[in-house]
Amino acid sequence: MSERRPQRVPSGRWGRLYHLGRATGDLALGMGWRGLLEMTGTSEGSGPITLSPERARRLTERLGRMRGAVMKFGQLLSMDGADILDPNVAEVMGALRQGADPMPLSQLDSVLRREWGRRWQERFTTFEFSPLAAASIGQVHRAQTADGRDLALKIQFPGVRESIDSDLDNLAFLLRHFDALPEGVAVDPLLDEARRQLHQEADYLAEGRALQAYAAALGDDPEIILPAVHPDLTSERILAMDFMSGEPIDHLADRINDQKARDRAATLLSRLSLRELFEFGLVQTDPNFSNFLYQRESDRLVLLDFGATHSVAQGWVEAYRRMGRAASKSDRGALEDACRELGYLHPGATAEQREALLNLLEMTSEPLRHPGVFDFGASDLFERVYHRGRSMFFADRFSGAPAPETLFLHRKFMGTFLLCRKLRARVDIAGLLEPYLRE
Repeated sequence: MSERRPQRVPSGRWGRLYHLGRATGDLALGMGWRGLLEMTGTSEGSGPITLSPERARRLTERLGRMRGAVMKFGQLLSMDGADILDPNVAEVMGALRQGADPMPLSQLDSVLRREWGRRWQERFTTFEFSPLAAASIGQVHRAQTADGRDLALKIQFPGVRESIDSDLDNLAFLLRHFDALPEGVAVDPLLDEARRQLHQEADYLAEGRALQAYAAALGDDPEIILPAVHPDLTSERILAMDFMSGEPIDHLADRINDQKARDRAATLLSRLSLRELFEFGLVQTDPNFSNFLYQRESDRLVLLDFGATHSVAQGWVEAYRRMGRAASKSDRGALEDACRELGYLHPGATAEQREALLNLLEMTSEPLRHPGVFDFGASDLFERVYHRGRSMFFADRFSGAPAPETLFLHRKFMGTFLLCRKLRARVDIAGLLEPYLRE
């Protein structure tokens, strides 16, 4: 990971609200008048929003210092930063996806003592105190146990789990204070679902069980590999797994002359995403690209993080199947029915809201209707969807939000789409989806 200075995690609601408020101020001041007009849809320009590198650095540092729910929110915003921000700033904001500030050694030792006891070091022959990575909820260390196991240890930041509720309360305060959501979109159900998901992600015992359940659903797949859980060293705040080698999957984007590897990696992840929804009913939903590794020597995909793994009720699976059928056939009547079933359209939606949403969904589903491979590198679909969706958002063209319990699926869909696009991959999306849409 890139060199970062250890920083203690801020605690207490008002202290974290202070940092969040400063981060929001950095964003607003750095964007300037034109950027604010772009964000609110009142400017006709369609170019990237500029933010000075210094302001972006300060914003990134504040979110990285807070960790927890606020940093995860920032990671989601930064995923499409290459199109919303200018290239220099997007690179700085992309640091949120690469990692957070590690905790000081004193905090690390206190966590390990609490979970494993005062003589915890006797369990290991080597323990790398410099973390391999630090994310929104914890950091990862490599270690070799006394009995010869090569492990990756995911260790939770102290206080982050306890701060989830206050972080989300702070976000709710800012969303309401700045009137940041369209009329008719209730913030409370969305934040309640986010609260539930984040508490689940902060329970490493639950993540270990999710990894084992996912492995059982995946079965013997020669193209996908998962780490094994080591229960004797796993607790609510430490997850012990096999150490897995490979490169973050989005790094394949730099292999300009290896279109085959980029296509294969994107196809593997797209196929797996469809299997998760339609076969497993169990979806790994964290869209952070660093959660997926690619092994060049074997052309296999490695999955690392299962904290955001969610089961999907069969009713929702069938609703998305119906939406996929309607979108692939441009059947607007059936598409409207699916939108109402999934909560995109409320009963009181106007004709204008209905038409705007159906037009947006038809645009978004272009890869489903494209015969053969869809070239994500040559398509401007993301830019068109982004600018259309932004205009609709600030013009109150959305009559409702997706059902809160389906929010994690939208994270998955967006993450897969963005990765295919980042890799400039060519993927036969329609061919992969077709078997799941049959009557």
